[in-house]
Amino acid sequence: MKNIRNFCIIAHIDHGKSTLADRLLDFTGSVTDREKQDQLLDNMDLERERGITIKSHAIQMEYTYKGEQYILNLIDTPGHVDFSYEVSRSIAACEGALLIVDAAQSIQAQTISNLYLALENDLEIIPVLNKIDLPSANPEEVTDDIVDLLGCDPEDVIPASAKTGLGIEEILEAIIERVPAPKGEPDAPLQALIFDSVYNPFRGVETYFRVLNGEIKKGQKIKFMATDKSYFADEIGTLKLKQQPKNIIKTGDVGYLITGIKDAREVKVGDTVTSTENPCDKPIEGFENVKPMVFAGIYPVDTEDYEELRGAMEKLQLNDASLVFAPESSAALGFGFRCGFLGMLHLEIIQERLEREFDMTVITTVPNVSYHAYTKKNPEEIIIVNNPSDLPDPSKLERVEEPFIKATIITKADFIGPVMSLCIEKRGVITNQTYLTPERVELSFDMPLAEIVFDFYDRLKTVSKGYASFDYSPIGMRPSKLVKVDILINANSVDALSALVHMDNAHTIGKKMCEKLRELIPRQQFDIPIQAAIGAKIISRETIKALRKDVTAKCYGGDISRKRKLLEKQKKGKKRMRQVGNVEIPQQAFMAVLKLND
Repeated sequence: MKNIRNFCIIAHIDHGKSTLADRLLDFTGSVTDREKQDQLLDNMDLERERGITIKSHAIQMEYTYKGEQYILNLIDTPGHVDFSYEVSRSIAACEGALLIVDAAQSIQAQTISNLYLALENDLEIIPVLNKIDLPSANPEEVTDDIVDLLGCDPEDVIPASAKTGLGIEEILEAIIERVPAPKGEPDAPLQALIFDSVYNPFRGVETYFRVLNGEIKKGQKIKFMATDKSYFADEIGTLKLKQQPKNIIKTGDVGYLITGIKDAREVKVGDTVTSTENPCDKPIEGFENVKPMVFAGIYPVDTEDYEELRGAMEKLQLNDASLVFAPESSAALGFGFRCGFLGMLHLEIIQERLEREFDMTVITTVPNVSYHAYTKKNPEEIIIVNNPSDLPDPSKLERVEEPFIKATIITKADFIGPVMSLCIEKRGVITNQTYLTPERVELSFDMPLAEIVFDFYDRLKTVSKGYASFDYSPIGMRPSKLVKVDILINANSVDALSALVHMDNAHTIGKKMCEKLRELIPRQQFDIPIQAAIGAKIISRETIKALRKDVTAKCYGGDISRKRKLLEKQKKGKKRMRQVGNVEIPQQAFMAVLKLND
């Protein structure tokens, strides 16, 4: 056990984590020349296309140092704020973390928040200064920033370049010297933490775990403590590039487990695995449930595919434990699911994965956040509003509270003005401003979560020319003046397009939505009114004009009453058609509502 080291790599998005992981695997000889490729651990097409890590990936390396053989378990983690839940799970399975900082970009917001996550779990931090071979690198200054942040010595910071392979040997030495060996009692009852799982269509659910106490043997009868169900360990092994079956996995090591479970709901990430004959007293503590930030409805395009979509969502949830969903129905779209996501990128990735991995074409409704409503009749009782249609009638409403966040933005001093005006436009209140260096400033805002859901991150990158980094944490609910804007098409309310917005923005948003929908809904044989309403009050209206046949074409001259008669006849027909006609809303209309600022 003293020769095992478990560590993860944490950093801001695009600071070179995946490339560094590639170099470590090369250096330790864990991959053959034939298997080598860039971003080796990012095995999803999506990750390669976008150049981001979405899933954390575990892999085992062997390295000989001073004549002794060491086993190094590495977990590569995502850097984007939407996937911070993946990072928190990886950190729970490790004793040390490599903190990677880009020598050209210095410390960013996500670097700091991931660092705090690691420190809360008492991990040994090894700072690595990456990309020092870049012409724009500024190693001395960034080293000082790291020293200020961590309170370590400048000698502790390892200069490296994952591209050229510089400093890789020093990093491996630091991992062996500085990261503590796992603690645990080999003779105690089995206690293992599940930190990830994937669905394999041929073998069922594959569970990734880390043994904290005791040991697990092949064929042993084991129990999952959260569901209280028992299984046989059909196959256990370690996670090299390909799975390597073993007969026993001892304390402190990381491995995979196949029990032939076919039902995705039976495996919970963060659960404790123990033996059935000799169970441990209590499950492993410190695991927290995910708190979704953004809610949206996901519906199958064809209602008959509902059960198929449910199966796809359950398998996807195994692989991405931060996805939360519950069934719901909508008058416009039929049966579907109300899903909770950690952010807009997360929502986009889930939608893309459903299409690629499960061939499910889905319709996504307007994303929103979760509100608390209180009625006059019972002012103490909280009504949780995940969907605008759950909001009680305005006449019975006492108040509505919305979730607020503390947003931390790190940017260059030149962009303070544009960043501040963007945050104030999004109803943010500045609480703090600190200069980290004369060039870089950290701004703190209290903002409503609803305002940053749609396009805040994209617009922040635009106003700061890509130099701002952003991170947020929830700070609770606060009362707010919110109203529900309904969209009526041909006098029928479309519940999938309703939105809860702040009273000051309601008119603007209602007007923009109507204009956008007028462009997107195809013309029919009759006039279609598109209206935005708050309760019974119409706040905006646009009309899609009818496609008309020229019925007077055959009248050459003659009395005007002949033309009038034909036009009146057409008008009656249109009126009758409007009463029975229904309007198909194209999929882009649901998505376009999100991009009102474009």
